[in-house]
Amino acid sequence: MSEPAVTGAGLVALRGRAGALLVTATVLASMVGFIDAYMINVAIPAIGRDLEIGVSELQWVLTGYLVTVASMLLLAGALADHFGWRRILVAGLVVMLVASLCCAAAPNGGALIAARVVQGAGGALVVPSSLALLNGTLQSADRAKGIGVWAGISTLGTTLGPYGGGWLIDHGSWRYVFLLNVPLIAAALWVLHGVPEVERERRPLSVDLVGAILAVLGLGGVIYALTAGSASGWASAPVLVSGLVGVVCLAALIPVEQRQPAPMLRTALFRIRQFVAINAATILFYGALSAASYLVVLQCQLRLGYSATEAGAALIPESAVFLLVSPFVGGLVARVGTRWPMAIGILIVAAGFAWLSAAEPGQSYAQAILPGALLWGLGIGLTVAPLTAGVLAAVDDADLGEASAINDAASRVGGVVLIALVPLLLGVGGSNELAGPLANRYQTAMLVMAALSVVAAVITLVFVASGRPATTRLPATPRVHGCAVPVSS
Repeated sequence: MSEPAVTGAGLVALRGRAGALLVTATVLASMVGFIDAYMINVAIPAIGRDLEIGVSELQWVLTGYLVTVASMLLLAGALADHFGWRRILVAGLVVMLVASLCCAAAPNGGALIAARVVQGAGGALVVPSSLALLNGTLQSADRAKGIGVWAGISTLGTTLGPYGGGWLIDHGSWRYVFLLNVPLIAAALWVLHGVPEVERERRPLSVDLVGAILAVLGLGGVIYALTAGSASGWASAPVLVSGLVGVVCLAALIPVEQRQPAPMLRTALFRIRQFVAINAATILFYGALSAASYLVVLQCQLRLGYSATEAGAALIPESAVFLLVSPFVGGLVARVGTRWPMAIGILIVAAGFAWLSAAEPGQSYAQAILPGALLWGLGIGLTVAPLTAGVLAAVDDADLGEASAINDAASRVGGVVLIALVPLLLGVGGSNELAGPLANRYQTAMLVMAALSVVAAVITLVFVASGRPATTRLPATPRVHGCAVPVSS
């Protein structure tokens, strides 16, 4: 693939052919990542029926992708910084293309899970390079506007995505959800032909393999134990061994990283109180968002009688409200600071979860889902901008890329852990179906998500500074996709 290059003085303008191609490519890459991470929620019941697999394997269809992305994210950022954002983005998209085809053709649950893990490896390459390519290739004056355009179009696409995925399932097969990626990836690769690779000083390649291995084993071991424990028994040997290995690896990660000459995870940032607090709130809040989205889609399909299309469309009002609210929140943060908008937004989402917890068969959509979805959208609209501004305001300019990388990883770790806990919260046990456990424990599980959100709000109120961020801080050459972004169904 040809690689046009520009010097630092020749960065592209947003209003121009190269700028339009750049935004188009990064939007398409972001949509591919969203489809692989979250649109699969609406396909879970159909996959279980067609492949005749149980809850534990279905959980790994979800979490296999998420574990790989979360554990490889920082390592992939280092690769993008060394080899070039565009080159790594292309490589990640190719990996995701091959893996998507394998997912669509998977003959059984094991093959599907393996393909999802490979898909996650591709996603880990796409995540740190897509927005870095956008931000690092645009002229400085156009970066904030370019990111705004990217965010708006990406959110619009992901708002309609679950509806489209549900329609494909109802009128074809769950396999078409994975094939939905193919034209998007092909279009992104074609558009990238016209996007320049910026000529810049590349960082020396410092691949922290030890840290990456500890992260993969740690997250994988813990997630396996949480996923398999409900079905196999918490005292079974595989569950105990995997859980122990996971905990030991995660416990060893910090001291090992402190001794690395070029660590994947810079532990010095964790001495900053506000930085730690916002990332702790991110883990809880974004974990609750991911798990609640999964629970609501399951409840809609398995208990409320919605088709896959209707379940995919159920939370569209949430994204619509987010789109309406979020453009105005930046100015609010500039006036009143990060603490109160972030805390109030999280509490509004908690109220939305509490409303949705009462959704029962026989209720209309307007009664069961719509009010909770509207509260959800209003809450995340208030939360995302102050969360991002607060985590970046906590660190020096030289650490902006690293800080956004850690915050993005925190959101993904929270999501994968809370989704893995869903069978435990529902009391699935050895059952291979979800409808019965949902009837008994759906409300409890949703109220747990509301409670975790309240804890995140309390952490925000206690530990996040009330002052206003001095400036809107965007890293000049970020290493990652960006800070945490809202999670939809």
